Amino acid sequence: MSVDQLSISLTKEQAYALVDAVSERDDLALTASAHENEETGEWVFEATCDSPPDLAAYAALARQVLGGDVSFSVEPIDPEVNWVAKSLEGLAPVIAGGFYVYGSHETGTIPEGLTPMKIDAAQAFGTGHHETTTGCLEAIEALLADRNPARMIDIGTGTGVLAIALAKRLEAVILATDIDPIAVTTTVENAVENGVGDQIDAIEAAGLDNPEIAARAPYDLVVANILAGPLVELAPGVGAITQPGGTAILSGILNTQADGVIAAYEAAGFALKDHLKRKDWTTLVLEKA
Repeated sequence: MSVDQLSISLTKEQAYALVDAVSERDDLALTASAHENEETGEWVFEATCDSPPDLAAYAALARQVLGGDVSFSVEPIDPEVNWVAKSLEGLAPVIAGGFYVYGSHETGTIPEGLTPMKIDAAQAFGTGHHETTTGCLEAIEALLADRNPARMIDIGTGTGVLAIALAKRLEAVILATDIDPIAVTTTVENAVENGVGDQIDAIEAAGLDNPEIAARAPYDLVVANILAGPLVELAPGVGAITQPGGTAILSGILNTQADGVIAAYEAAGFALKDHLKRKDWTTLVLEKA
């Protein structure tokens, strides 16, 4: 596959605004990120795209988000390079709730009082930097202050970051599922790296379509950081596998999509308990009646 890297120097606020705007589209980029150039101090927006990138669409989006015309530079990426990891390497550690998410490149001291998780950039979603992941970690932190769930499932686990967070705090086994076999392998590797390999069972599943999911039900905690559309489709099934009084933590939802997801889960027997907003993104905490 031929892949290009599109980039431009902006202010920090502009770079993050453009990342958010690109993230709302599924047709522009494979990954999008913002980072500070350590040599110049400038902030850089970068997007990894199928070659050739749709420069006209990027120019239109930049005019909408930034209020003016900008010039993007485009460079081809070596097809032998893991371009997802390349685009994300060097990211600073993230503190969300009581969790500290960092990459193996980080050499600083882990702050006291936080639960560390080493999650390297990989070909799966979930390094802790996106608002959907930080929102879920904050919701998990708040939930664990009140209860200790025993039966848990992480749907669309990605790198396994949320399942690992639960395993780090609880003496229980978490079922982690993903439609992508690369994500399943990544989750297993990250679980072992973080010392919780025996607490996470990672399996390949499209949504709830795996007999292992039904066999372990009912769950007192369901976590799903995917997208609003699939979350709405899964609402009846999530309602069926969640025990009364159980909790669902859902993200991957734009603020503008939250009401539709809430309505779908209320119809499936849930009540809204918390609504976290981080920039343009929502995390929902719901309880099964």
